[in-house]
Amino acid sequence: MSRPQFVYVSYIETTPEKLWEALTSSEFTRQYWFGAEVRSDWKVGSPFALTLDGEITDSGEILEADPPRRLSYSFKHQKFEELRGEPISRVVFTIEPFGSLVRLTVLHDGFVEGGKYLGAVSNGWPAILSGLKSLLERGKVLAIPRAALNKGFDAT
Repeated sequence: MSRPQFVYVSYIETTPEKLWEALTSSEFTRQYWFGAEVRSDWKVGSPFALTLDGEITDSGEILEADPPRRLSYSFKHQKFEELRGEPISRVVFTIEPFGSLVRLTVLHDGFVEGGKYLGAVSNGWPAILSGLKSLLERGKVLAIPRAALNKGFDAT
């Protein structure tokens, strides 16, 4: 039996290089990821951290970095007690030219059957990626409430 996973595909009017920069630069992530910053040198084996208001919310290790085509890192949630017991998961971004657009596929896997983390991820990623698309195409982010990230589990 296969393990649960989250897959999201979007088409963005941008270049692969600009999308890569938006995924790996805190200057961009602060705008579309509800104020969160990414921290890494983006080399395989290097640490990865996602920080919000100076606090590490998620951490991991760079598993693959092939700019501007593919990025993958392990992902371990740190902030909410309800999610700390969940196993380390994996995020994979695949960036492909698609005519005048770029096709972005996000795969987040490594969840346990019946775990809470898949529900949180399934609500959070669409909000984050919608903001990313809007920022790259229109220069501004949608006004999606930060609470969208917390929906799907009983964190308080």
